[in-house]
Amino acid sequence: MDDLKFVQGCLKGDKQSWSEFILRYSRLIYNYIHSVFSVNGRSISPEQVEDIFQEIFHALIKDNYRKLSTYQGRNGCSLASWLRQVTINFTIDYLRKLKPIVSLDVEDEDGFTLGDTLKDLSAGAMEFLNQQDRRKTLQECISLLELDEQYFLELFLNQGLSLEEIKEYLKINRGAVDMRKGRILQKLQDCFKQKGFLG
Repeated sequence: MDDLKFVQGCLKGDKQSWSEFILRYSRLIYNYIHSVFSVNGRSISPEQVEDIFQEIFHALIKDNYRKLSTYQGRNGCSLASWLRQVTINFTIDYLRKLKPIVSLDVEDEDGFTLGDTLKDLSAGAMEFLNQQDRRKTLQECISLLELDEQYFLELFLNQGLSLEEIKEYLKINRGAVDMRKGRILQKLQDCFKQKGFLG
């Protein structure tokens, strides 16, 4: 049975289809939850995993399976890929309620921090700022980004994923990855400009 027909069975209230859905996709959803926390360098308690898991399933079935009914299988998108994105979004929303997910102080294996990596956004003006001002300004600008943009920075800079790896991880095409990177850098540059650090 293809994914769309399978989902249609769930939407019609077929108990066997829904039981199969839970059996087939529960582990996958749990793994994606853990993956988002791992990419962000966060530990997660079993209670947190269960909270997110229950929230996802509740969202899928509430209002007569409204969320699940949005799956259309377009462009060859599998149900597993669609659920992955749903899970990532819900988990990021959960992280939003905690703390910012991008740390300026976490060093990569070469000893560089996100703050070091982004210094070149304003090389001339930044030379006149002390380290504390740089970090504060950068943190403020990053905090203004959408959470999915902060997540992208985390993957690209702190976790060191290549743009090609990010494409696979987020299940989007390479053009979308490049556009997202460009949009994020432009927002950061605009933020620095508004704060008087770029000419």
